[in-house]
Amino acid sequence: MSPDTNSAILRLQGVSKQYRDGPTALHSVDLDIRRGEIFALLGPNGAGKTTLISIVCGIVTASAGTILVDGHDAQADYKAARRRIGLVPQELATDAFETVLATVSFSRRLFGRAADPAYVERLLRDLSLWEKRSAKIKDLSGGMKRRVLIAKALAHEPELLFLDEPSAGVDVALRRDMWTLVRSLRDRGVTIILTTHYIEEAEEMADRVGVIARGRLLLVEDKAALMRKLGKRELDLTLVEPLGQVPVELAEWSPTLEHDGHVLRYVFNATDEHTGIPGFLRRVGDLGLHFKDLETAKSSLEDIFVDLVERER
Repeated sequence: MSPDTNSAILRLQGVSKQYRDGPTALHSVDLDIRRGEIFALLGPNGAGKTTLISIVCGIVTASAGTILVDGHDAQADYKAARRRIGLVPQELATDAFETVLATVSFSRRLFGRAADPAYVERLLRDLSLWEKRSAKIKDLSGGMKRRVLIAKALAHEPELLFLDEPSAGVDVALRRDMWTLVRSLRDRGVTIILTTHYIEEAEEMADRVGVIARGRLLLVEDKAALMRKLGKRELDLTLVEPLGQVPVELAEWSPTLEHDGHVLRYVFNATDEHTGIPGFLRRVGDLGLHFKDLETAKSSLEDIFVDLVERER
């Protein structure tokens, strides 16, 4: 089957994983990844993120379903499919006694790519590894080892790059460097799929977001549309005099008291036609509750993620 440049670069249909005498790790996942996008897969530990990546990369065998990578069946045409994929795993395991340059160059040859010293040099420079090219992996810091894993994954110039918890255990500087690198890769046409516990990572970079919990893909949505659809807003009234409890007359709006009674908070859905704010403020005034400041704030992607996962429980 030849690749169709107009199709999704990755298509999963009914992909499931049932371990013998064990739990179902994935429940019939359907997912299309658009060519050239950054897709963030969010989920708590044990949600199925790594299992899904491992199946696409051929590390784990699916119990059911089909996987097409750039039009190539990942089972019937494994080599062609795998050649298009780069994987940066969570673990830092690599060839400890090899040099950085040898490790990355070998990864390129492993996928049948002809030697290209200029490309490898550019890659190592992009990852701030060129000065360490002769160093043995065992002598590198954890952050540098993480950079080597990224270089190995990119050595054969894949079209689809998986980053499995790329920021786990790395410092803020490296995390920012990786974000810059990921954006530059996307600009070159590489499709990025990342799993992360750092919600800020998805909020910062992703074009679309998928949320997975207990092996079920709960939703896939453009990030901006998701935040418009599910995002809540908070209206905070900073009171002149603190309250000991919420007046019963405000029960209709279910506000809460924050900051030792100094802030009265009303949470509402910004997409609702009637937010309830006018009535809430009117009742606050009728009760003689004076406030010196009024502030609204959007919910973050983290708030949305937590809310979705809690619903699944």
